[in-house]
Amino acid sequence: MPEFMEQGLSLAREGFAEVNAVLGLLLAVLSALILSKWSRLLFVAAGAVIAHIILERLAPVIAEVGGFHLPPLLEAHFWREAGVLFVGYLVVIGILFAIKRVVMKS
Repeated sequence: MPEFMEQGLSLAREGFAEVNAVLGLLLAVLSALILSKWSRLLFVAAGAVIAHIILERLAPVIAEVGGFHLPPLLEAHFWREAGVLFVGYLVVIGILFAIKRVVMKS
């Protein structure tokens, strides 16, 4: 059991580090503002991951330094990174939503 917990915490740390950038924090703040109930957290975090991947892929197009490329959907490392992002967004959006609930009540 400790090994399982350690792997889970490692995944959460890695996800938090991925989200702790400008794009990730902006998406997390917007997602926390949109979130209305705790039961919607999984769906909002999944939406944030999809938006993150799309915006990452559109960044070279917007900056006019490259073209649009689809993500490597058939490669395992893409899905691992998406999972790490999902866990990171769960943590960050959950924290921001908790802060929002406390501030809105007072």
